[in-house]
Amino acid sequence: MFDLPGHLSPKAAPALINGDEQHFAAMAESLAQSHAELTERLATERRAPGGKGRQAVDRDEEVRRLTTRLRALSRYGLDLCLGHVVGADNPEPAYIGRRGLTDSTGRRLLLDWRSPAAEPFFGATHANPMGLASRRRYRWTRGRITDYWDEVFTPDGFVGHAVALDDQSAFIASLGSARSTRMRDVLSTIQADQDAIIRAGSAGALVVDGGPGTGKTVVALHRTAYLLYSDPRLGQRRGGVLFVGPHQPYLAYVADVLPSLGEEDVQTCTLRDLVTEGAAATVDTDPEVARLKSSADLVKAIDAAVRFYEDPPVTPMTITTEEGDIRLSADDWADAFQAPGPGTPHNEARDEIWEELLTILVDKHDGDGPDDLLRRSLLRNRELHTTFNRAWPVLEAADIVGDLWSVPAYLRKCAPWLSPEEVRTLQRGDARAWTESDLPLLDAARQRLGDPERSRRERRRDPAAAVEREHMARVVDELIAANAYDDGEGLLTMLRQPDLRDVLVDDSALPVADLDLLAGPFAHIVVDEAQELTDAQWQMLLARCPSRSFTIVGDRAQARHGFTESWQERLKRIGLDRITQTSLTINYRTPEEVMAEAEPVIRAVLPDANVPTSIRSNGLPVVHGSASELGSILDTWLAAHADGIACVIGDPTFPPTSRVRSLSPEQAKGLEFDLVVLIDPDAFGTGIEGAVDRYVAMTRATQQLVILTTV
Repeated sequence: MFDLPGHLSPKAAPALINGDEQHFAAMAESLAQSHAELTERLATERRAPGGKGRQAVDRDEEVRRLTTRLRALSRYGLDLCLGHVVGADNPEPAYIGRRGLTDSTGRRLLLDWRSPAAEPFFGATHANPMGLASRRRYRWTRGRITDYWDEVFTPDGFVGHAVALDDQSAFIASLGSARSTRMRDVLSTIQADQDAIIRAGSAGALVVDGGPGTGKTVVALHRTAYLLYSDPRLGQRRGGVLFVGPHQPYLAYVADVLPSLGEEDVQTCTLRDLVTEGAAATVDTDPEVARLKSSADLVKAIDAAVRFYEDPPVTPMTITTEEGDIRLSADDWADAFQAPGPGTPHNEARDEIWEELLTILVDKHDGDGPDDLLRRSLLRNRELHTTFNRAWPVLEAADIVGDLWSVPAYLRKCAPWLSPEEVRTLQRGDARAWTESDLPLLDAARQRLGDPERSRRERRRDPAAAVEREHMARVVDELIAANAYDDGEGLLTMLRQPDLRDVLVDDSALPVADLDLLAGPFAHIVVDEAQELTDAQWQMLLARCPSRSFTIVGDRAQARHGFTESWQERLKRIGLDRITQTSLTINYRTPEEVMAEAEPVIRAVLPDANVPTSIRSNGLPVVHGSASELGSILDTWLAAHADGIACVIGDPTFPPTSRVRSLSPEQAKGLEFDLVVLIDPDAFGTGIEGAVDRYVAMTRATQQLVILTTV
């Protein structure tokens, strides 16, 4: 498995790598066996009859589970192994992997990186070796080990093996490696400060505050995988984990990370994705409109906007039926409107209220006719339907929010704290010209209203279920009539039980709703670049996480619209109470040369910014020049670098290529590139927003920064 280049030939000494080679041989055998067994089990399940009802669901779930395991196993070969550790009191190496691996005898070949036993591989330092004598990390290239590094934590740890000792090279070398369009694999080089945060518990809200290059995104992604492994409360059957990123380029950049860690069921999205209208939403051009809509109070006004349409009639009415007249009082209406339980969405409560209303009318009728005939008569009563629909109509979220921006009196009633000028400011000609600022209100309206189609689906489902029950009843009756079998165990008698007949109904034949995978509730939510969220946007996430279990990752100094509060103040205001904060202060990504130029930019507007300390220098100074040189600069860089990605920031007319991206400062947030070329950074804007955009754009560079201006 070792394919060391010529200049590293001393590391190929048998005394150094023979033990690893033998271990990899055992791993290869175990992986091949596991792959064969999973393949056979999957084929067996697929050949098995599908069955019906619960049996079909269980079979499909097992096929999905086996397919996921096989796909995860096929993603990696022996490069599942990250390295090994040797304990100070145990000379037998313990190998660490992306997932656990055991051979047919039960011998542990790989410890899952998330297990407690694997923690020293990431957390050990010379100040705190955590019981280790040594640690080895591998560099894999196309399935072969092209380098490895040993770190020693005891004075006599590797006597005679000095050729392999290079305490920081595994990490430092990775920092300088070329980037690609996808986030590189960094699991084997996670640092102790990052690992401590990754392994923190899931109770409450954990804030990870860190400047550019400190590995916030690495922590957010690997913490997601760790929590799913370590905390059974967060499993998919208990709600799962939602990962929220700042924009689509970011999600594309990190798309491979969680699957590479064995987690393929995590839902990832941006805030726009939570609402259907988000795909086409524009940005509010009026800062005052954006400010007003950023308030959580305005989101809460949606409740009043819906309650406006939940008004029981106060005038008594007489319902005329074929069985006689029935008096319906205001108290009767009020009682019916109390039928839904607390928190029942408006549209979903309609059926409960209607059923209660029918029950009240049937109970009040003093005639002799059958109740079912009376109910059918009431169902056909146009006056009753009209009055009910007027008192509790089916509502759409877009109508509720659109009316707020087009009917001033409605907005004043629902948000009485707004001044007349603020009400006028929020009105617009096209009520449905949705913007990003509208999305939290649309989401709140959808949460409050529920699905307007649910009632229609239920009405369709009831006849379909009745048809299925009738079909199953005929089958059972035919079996009983034919006395098809009699095993003496009373099965024929059991078939006559109504409950069993219901169980036999084929649920797959019934209409079902499309599943909204982002609707929640989720057991835990991870938010990256969280400093940008408004109070209103936070309500979208709180509504999806009743447990209030969050990982919140961000940098107050990178907030485009300012962040003058502490994290504690901001998060308590939006509705979180159990808050723990930790900080990352070491810049692993950005060279000293780039940070020396970027730091004054942010300090000019935020003197107390959490600017991290870079741990490496590459000797490449920041280059200044004319925008007319852009083409030649890129051509020269591409010719000199066979790998790597460059990015031009600030020139929307520049056409991107496979190796040169073209982004705005906001789109570049959360990403990293070997070469960053800024075009007219002074044109990014003034004040905090302009300074933050320049700071963020500059610190995307992992190798070199070029600043060009138009003369």
